[in-house]
Amino acid sequence: MNSTPAKASSRQTKDNERPLLDDIRLLGRILGDVIREQEGVEAFELIERIRLLSVAFRRDADHSADAALKKLLKGLSGDQTVSVIRAFTYFSHLANLAEDRHHIRRREIHERSGDTQEGSIDVALSRLRWAGIAPDAIAQTLARSYVSPVLTAHPTEVQRKSILDAERNIARLLTQRDAIVLQSAAFGGKKDALRQRELQANEDQLRARVMQLWQTRLLRFSKLTVVDEIENALSYYESTFLREIPRLYANLEDQLDVGPVHSFLRMGQWIGGDRDGNPNVTADTLEYALRRQAEVALRHYLTEVHYLGGELSISARLADCTPAMQALAESSPDTNPHRQDEPYRRALTGMYARLAATLRTLTGTEAARHAVAPQNPYACAEDFAQELRTIEASLCAHHGQALVRERLRPLLRAVEVFGFHLATVDLRQSSDKHEEVVAELLSVARIESDYSALPEDAKRRLLLSLLNDVRSVQVPTAQYSAHTQSELAIFATARQSLAAYGRHAIRHYIISHTESVSDLLEVLLLQKEAGLLRGSLSDAPDHPAQCDLIVVPLFETIEDLRNAAPIMREFYAMPGIEDMVLASGAEQDIMLGYSDSNKDGGIFTSNWELYRAEIALVDLFDELNARLGAGKRVQLRMFHGRGGTVGRGGGPSYQAILAQPPGTVRGQIRLTEQGEVIGSKYANPEIGRRNLETLVAATLEATLLQPTKPATRAYLDAAAELSSHSMAAYRALVYESPRFAEYFFSATPIREIAELNIGSRPASRKASQRIEDLRAIPWGFSWGQCRLTLPGWYGFGSAVERFLEGGAGAKDEAAQRLALLQKMYRQWPFFRTLLSNMDMVLAKSDLALGSRYAELVPDAKLRKQVFAAIDKEWHRTTNALERITGDKHRLTNNAALQRSIRHRFPYIDPLHHLQVELVRRYRAGQSDERVQRGIHISINGIAAGLRNTG
Repeated sequence: MNSTPAKASSRQTKDNERPLLDDIRLLGRILGDVIREQEGVEAFELIERIRLLSVAFRRDADHSADAALKKLLKGLSGDQTVSVIRAFTYFSHLANLAEDRHHIRRREIHERSGDTQEGSIDVALSRLRWAGIAPDAIAQTLARSYVSPVLTAHPTEVQRKSILDAERNIARLLTQRDAIVLQSAAFGGKKDALRQRELQANEDQLRARVMQLWQTRLLRFSKLTVVDEIENALSYYESTFLREIPRLYANLEDQLDVGPVHSFLRMGQWIGGDRDGNPNVTADTLEYALRRQAEVALRHYLTEVHYLGGELSISARLADCTPAMQALAESSPDTNPHRQDEPYRRALTGMYARLAATLRTLTGTEAARHAVAPQNPYACAEDFAQELRTIEASLCAHHGQALVRERLRPLLRAVEVFGFHLATVDLRQSSDKHEEVVAELLSVARIESDYSALPEDAKRRLLLSLLNDVRSVQVPTAQYSAHTQSELAIFATARQSLAAYGRHAIRHYIISHTESVSDLLEVLLLQKEAGLLRGSLSDAPDHPAQCDLIVVPLFETIEDLRNAAPIMREFYAMPGIEDMVLASGAEQDIMLGYSDSNKDGGIFTSNWELYRAEIALVDLFDELNARLGAGKRVQLRMFHGRGGTVGRGGGPSYQAILAQPPGTVRGQIRLTEQGEVIGSKYANPEIGRRNLETLVAATLEATLLQPTKPATRAYLDAAAELSSHSMAAYRALVYESPRFAEYFFSATPIREIAELNIGSRPASRKASQRIEDLRAIPWGFSWGQCRLTLPGWYGFGSAVERFLEGGAGAKDEAAQRLALLQKMYRQWPFFRTLLSNMDMVLAKSDLALGSRYAELVPDAKLRKQVFAAIDKEWHRTTNALERITGDKHRLTNNAALQRSIRHRFPYIDPLHHLQVELVRRYRAGQSDERVQRGIHISINGIAAGLRNTG
């Protein structure tokens, strides 16, 4: 493929972009060679014609390219269309790999020159030092912190593990190529024969991997299952998290130089435990997820212990060991005479046998190698960690410190972070599903015939009385519905899993659509039924009840967010609740839903209501803790349900954390990582560690530097007014415009996303075409596919216009109001970050491409009416951003993304044109396998190209 962006020249290309262009050209050339070889010269030339016409369409004022492109695409056969789509999709994937490599390359160059980057631990610690905060104080803060990225699957997941693995190999080869070039530069840049052979060998391997990609099926023949999603997620632990998180801790300890740092950064997982809207998640998938997670962790430990045994060949005749180390060696079943004077090897052989036995016990699988038979499994991960500490202490006491850092300490840190459970699996279900179970239990037990019909006060009284009764409400001989049996099985599996894998295997039970206190009490009752809640609420404070799972309300819609603090206040006012929380670990997570609040009220109102809810919740728990007095404190932790797109709460995590309301982080944060964003952030190990670093750095800065000062009353009032206008404009289009849903389902590929084998979860909560019933993820994903990205900006332009017209409407007052917005942008991180994210979304939007999708709407009047409204609001919003920020062009302050868009969009645009053509055929009845496959691959390619579409 011709991989040189249109009108790019060496004069226009910055020196620091040349290595990126070289990589893109190299990969594009290799892909082009593979296409010529595999598909023929005519196929390659067709791909080039389409690319050139797509570039012309983007720039052609008289639309002649539009007509030519439509004619060409309509004449393509099914096979030709699929071939072209595959080519541009693979180029998107390869361009991602080149960009990732360049990002790492530029980061390393900056760091070598002492120019550390914002968002790194180095910069965060430097700022803390400048603020006079001592390393001991930082370490103490980390000891009280809990930072957790939580991986989630979703209905638009489009990657296959086979593709991910091949791309990781290409990324590794690009890194290797950089090393060869650097080595050559160290010799004065001479192109000696050895370097040329190494570069050629590297290119040959790249060619093999690109050919592998071309011949590897991008799609699944069958619908993605929960098991597939679990396996995809586990691949990131194997490639990135298990090794990179220990490295992150090592870097932090080196910088602080205060000894071991508390393991505050831990992974979370929804896949296998998130049942909300996904009937395919059951007790069986939960059990499978936990078993496979344990297997991944244990096999990593087994491998590291095996290699450690090879490295610690220390003879007792040459170096002493501690009595504890000697005792550990003596307890080993290893009786090989060749190792009798090697206490570390003997100990590690015994530890390997114990790990192998643990693997067999927890997962039913076998270790790869056995010096001695598996035996004496570990009761818990801490027992294994303690034996590793015994080895570490002995080495450090007898001049063996150099042998600790490379493998032993990272292994010990991995055990502390991942245990035998790997990641904490969250359980999640919708509140109405819990109510159905409770209603059936109470009806069968003849306690209450129609629980759901009771008013809220009556529900609370009844639930409290049941929580104070030690007897179960289940009737042993009763036959319950399949739904009730399935839900009760989840709770039973959770109890068994905690016993098997440890307390951190499952910590949180998330209640979607929390709208009342009874929603929380119902889950406590279901925990009681499974033995996860012990004791009676009425026995507090002398003998408080204890609950194994933190009950986590999820406040999603605008109304829910407004009711968050009142609901939590009433919950903690319930008799015995406060004492139960204190006795159960004194932690309270509260999840805030960005996706549904945005679909409900638009981007500005969503962010504003989230901001207000956080402040109200922090004030509530500060008040609660002040009342509890010294020595007692409930730790509040916000769980941010951020999606991949800005329209679902996405955007740069570093800026998002720093833009949180003052006092709302305090070392505690969980946030979701979803869809293609997981691959973008964590497929490359180095970039994965950098992204984890940003979470740590931002949490430290937000907690200790408190960069966000309380907003002034003028700022808050202005935001409230903007929110009101923005929500009105958004809802006027989305919920109040006649037949808007018809436009959406016609002008985006939402129907094809829902029908094809893309995710394990249905796209809609109900069998309808109401926007209210559609899940927020496919809603945002579909707008990204058609490049209008509407959820990420719509309503803001109208809001600013109305705001500037406020009051008497005099010119001087409008100028004053504009000056206020400009000041808010300069001084208020919340407002600045929100506008920066809108700027990014608008830079990725394209009205011309959006108009191509609009042509899919059969009713011309409806098409013109809705698209005209979107077009006007787009221009209003871009104009509003320009007036407030002073920047006439998008991404003025984001050179990296500007570069990305410049290099990749000429190759994404053809995928849009081809997708529109195939969707047109599909809806006209041409639903053969090639048409479906082409649509699906185009969805994959566009998602990969835009990178944060999910």
